[in-house]
Amino acid sequence: MANYQLLEPFQFNNGVSLKNKVVMAPMTTMSSFYNGKITQDELNYFAARAGGPGMVITSVANVSEIGKGFEGELSVASDDMLPGLTKLAATIKKDGAKAILQIFNAGRKSTTSVLRGETPVSASAVAAEFPPESETPRALEQEEIEQIIVDFGTATRRAIQAGFDGVELHGANTYLLQQFYSAHSNRRTDEWGATLEKRMKFPLAVIKEVTETIKQYAPSSFLLGYRVSPEEVETPGIRLEDTLYLAKQIQNQIDYLHLFMGSYKRTSLNDPNDTTPILEQFAARVGRKTPLIGIGSVETPEDANEVLDNGGDLVAVGRELLREPQWVQKIQSGDEASIRNTMSLSDMEELSIPGAMQTYLQESFGSVMNFTPDGKKAENYQNQAAPMEGFEKKL
Repeated sequence: MANYQLLEPFQFNNGVSLKNKVVMAPMTTMSSFYNGKITQDELNYFAARAGGPGMVITSVANVSEIGKGFEGELSVASDDMLPGLTKLAATIKKDGAKAILQIFNAGRKSTTSVLRGETPVSASAVAAEFPPESETPRALEQEEIEQIIVDFGTATRRAIQAGFDGVELHGANTYLLQQFYSAHSNRRTDEWGATLEKRMKFPLAVIKEVTETIKQYAPSSFLLGYRVSPEEVETPGIRLEDTLYLAKQIQNQIDYLHLFMGSYKRTSLNDPNDTTPILEQFAARVGRKTPLIGIGSVETPEDANEVLDNGGDLVAVGRELLREPQWVQKIQSGDEASIRNTMSLSDMEELSIPGAMQTYLQESFGSVMNFTPDGKKAENYQNQAAPMEGFEKKL
């Protein structure tokens, strides 16, 4: 067996220990019930993959009904969800992995149809540029903003009750936390907008609310993570320096920072003259004080080690764990030759991929999945956004 860094244990600053440095990335399953309750198909999906990684981050869960982003989405918006969430946490933790519940509000990335007639909300009444048919949201009122902040705290309390080891705030993929920070989606002139510092007020308020909830209800070992998309391609919009600044501001308030990119080798989408990989820039700016999760097109143990060599403290694996649920175990046993890096459409049932997710992968992400029999290799996302990032840009 090769001496891979990814198999080494890891300890967070608050004392939480992981059996290895591999994180199962959060991936949308589209497979929860209509009301957000967990299904047995989802439990089977996580059970098939949770044995190897040191930490598993769930599919995203909405913190309130107005924050639901798509059909088949997990919810943590009411106490009715607790029995299912408790089963999910226990399923993930069965073989020693830490279970992290990712929570969010989709904001303007939702639709009137998904919200059963309600208009999507955001910082301002500005439609997203991608997809082109995005609806124009309604600008949130002061009281609504304050309620959503509370909703994040209440969702965290439920995650603690359900037995999770932490929560991850989804501030990426152009969802509501990112929408408030972005000059594209936030055109407010009150205390929640107008300047970069004021646009940052909402994510900071959510972090504060969640932190206070953790102190009140959770043991000291409970983790708080934050996920970011490094850049937006809209003008105006978030640029790399903006997100590096945000990371610096929150680094002492979170237990880890999770980057979201289609490739761990990604360089700036907006500045072709900036050839330093984004992962390395975050590692240099945030440093080892706040653990950094690197992600993007990790398929082999060599890829994972490169992430760790280039500044990641942990490495998130997504699509490869769909194709090969035993990825970590096969590396541990020296059986890398048997690792699948392609996926046959006929194998998805065997791989415990829920039926709704099977359709979703084929229709929306066929270009990134290495599906056979067409034999098409997923594109290199070093210089372009991947479909799952919520926007499109090619250089």
